[in-house]
Amino acid sequence: MGNGETRVRGIAARAGGWSARHRWAAVGIWVLFVVLAMGLGSAAGRVDVKDSDQMGGETHTAATIVEDAGIDEPAGETVLIQAKDGSLKATDAEFRAAVAAVVTAVEGTGEVTGVTTPYEARTISKDGHSALVQFDMRGEADTAGERVEPVLKAVEGVQEKHESLRIEEIGGASMMKTFDDAFGDDFKKAEYSAVPVALGILLVAFGALVAALVPVALAITAIIATMGLMALVSHFQPMSETANSVMLLVGLAVGVDYCLFYLRREREERAAGRDAQTALRIAAATSGRAIVVSGVTVCVAMAGMLFTGIAEFEAMGLASLMVVAVAMVGSVTVLPALLSLLGERVEKGRLPFLRRRRKNGGSDGSRFWTAVLRRVLAKPLLAAAVATGALLAVAAPAIGMKTENLTLDQEFGDSLPIVQTYNRVNEAFPGGSDPAEVVVKADDINAPEVRAALADFRERAVSSGASRGPVDITMHDEQNVALVYVPLVGGSDQDKAGESLDKLRDDVRPATLGKVDGVEAPITGQVAGSKDFNDQLVGSVLPVFVFVVVFVFLLMLLSFRSLTIALTSIVLNLLSVGAAYGILVAVFQHGWGASLVGAEGVGAIITWLPLFLFVILFGLSMDYHVFVVSRIREARLRGRTTRDAIQHGVVTTAGVVTSAAVIMVAVFAIFGTLSMQSMKQMGVGLAAAVLIDATIIRGVLLPAVMALLGERNWYLPKWLHRLPDLTHDETPEAIAPAARDDEGERVGV
Repeated sequence: MGNGETRVRGIAARAGGWSARHRWAAVGIWVLFVVLAMGLGSAAGRVDVKDSDQMGGETHTAATIVEDAGIDEPAGETVLIQAKDGSLKATDAEFRAAVAAVVTAVEGTGEVTGVTTPYEARTISKDGHSALVQFDMRGEADTAGERVEPVLKAVEGVQEKHESLRIEEIGGASMMKTFDDAFGDDFKKAEYSAVPVALGILLVAFGALVAALVPVALAITAIIATMGLMALVSHFQPMSETANSVMLLVGLAVGVDYCLFYLRREREERAAGRDAQTALRIAAATSGRAIVVSGVTVCVAMAGMLFTGIAEFEAMGLASLMVVAVAMVGSVTVLPALLSLLGERVEKGRLPFLRRRRKNGGSDGSRFWTAVLRRVLAKPLLAAAVATGALLAVAAPAIGMKTENLTLDQEFGDSLPIVQTYNRVNEAFPGGSDPAEVVVKADDINAPEVRAALADFRERAVSSGASRGPVDITMHDEQNVALVYVPLVGGSDQDKAGESLDKLRDDVRPATLGKVDGVEAPITGQVAGSKDFNDQLVGSVLPVFVFVVVFVFLLMLLSFRSLTIALTSIVLNLLSVGAAYGILVAVFQHGWGASLVGAEGVGAIITWLPLFLFVILFGLSMDYHVFVVSRIREARLRGRTTRDAIQHGVVTTAGVVTSAAVIMVAVFAIFGTLSMQSMKQMGVGLAAAVLIDATIIRGVLLPAVMALLGERNWYLPKWLHRLPDLTHDETPEAIAPAARDDEGERVGV
């Protein structure tokens, strides 16, 4: 067959061979799949996760009661009126005039309802210098941010006429609008900028425009197809905007990586003297196989999110799983077809200022990593001890990790005026901006015993020290539901507010509403939601952890038929994840170097991030691990000693692993530049983990451990020999007697 022959088997090799022989059919099928998926998805529309399904515990129960009752809670707004210098009190004529002006102004917009003055609702601070005017926005709460602009303008107009007072608005609608205006465009720009960043890095890696465009094009088409599939699947498993953003992030990262692995190997084989057809076959059997093993491993890891029982996590897991599967299929089918069609034209658009280091495409590996490997393999025990010690030291801060749903000031700092308003409201009215909400459901909400229990609850909530009041009750007689709003002592201090919540749930409620038969009274709100979400996540950590670790272990065992490789893969991945946790806690919780990333004063890790990072990183880190170990195994099958195979495998993959890691780090780091601390934490955590994984883990610890283990790397107990053999013969036959490998030695087959 031409000037070379390969003996290959396995799905990746067969798919690559078929695509190369039927290239136009393969490309046509892919284009048809993308168009159909997007078209059908657009026609079906996307169903998003309901608020009640995003929560757990009592928070979920409360949301379900409200939904089932058909109660549409409006977006509530509050106007803070406060004496700037402390000279005026709410009882003074000027203060009263400002209150009246605010009421007149907001009612005049026609966008509000249920306006109450501080004198009616007793919303005057203890010192008498602050007061709240409260009202609801007309229409649906979800779209209130689109209608609040006239109300904000009206309040600003009143402020201009009362310079001695501070008159500011805050609430669900105004926060929604502020966030959309301040961060919506910023977030979209971050997503869009990821593509040109990846393209720029690929241009440097390949030195040719066409070669750089191919991975980006395939990643984008995989993302487009997955968006359509998400819409179809959402009718069975609802999706969300967060899941969409995670899908874009993961899809671009793995889509480009998979194509990069495949394309680099194909170019390397052609540079070594093989014809285009043989080079494609070898790439399919080697890099193609590594892509399939890696893709399946990532999909299994992502599937771990389905065990959390949290709809948002299930949506993120399913969306990520789908985009990885689509990118994997595209990389082993349409990519070989494209390379076959392009042939030598894949080198078109070469950049004159970027020359390959060697005529063979730079497959001799990086001088830097060659020097590192020489020292690591000379003293593997010392290298392993130093690398492990360093990773454990970096991971140490994770022991004291504190997770919580970030409050407004934690999420955005003082970068927005509305955050300052939020802090001022909390100082004057602790817990008033985020009160606990008790959803009381009874057979007859107006029954005397229920009414008495409600009154008793209101009184004890204050006398117990959980709240300073006022405790407001809104009755929905037709639905037999009452909503009780309780400002918690502690305000924005999550720990103190949590203690107040516990008093309500454990002491006040059982002594009042809990004594009435047939009454349900789940307590929800921001503090309760954070606690319930934390509790549910803690409960799901063990099953998710066990599922991911066990299945990844089994996949590695079947793919490499080595118990040692499977075990070391798990341990190295856990070290990588632990180091990422340690960096997150050090920066965002303890504030070490926080000013470098704009994370001062956060003091906690967003609740959903640790489990999310574990699943994502456990999957993504397998990209490099499978690719490097596959190359080491391939060299071992050629007859090299284990030590020589390690050096050959790590050095020859250094370039592609570095390029892939730089792309991932750059894409993730973009999200680390956003103003929202939750997105910043996700970006920094992912970027740091990938960087550690591609350098310390794959460049130092993996080769050191494998060198120490020697031939035991390939150990498989006899009782496991009956396991299915998912390994493939990846050994290309020599193309000519003079052919030499990357280190100048004759290739042994």
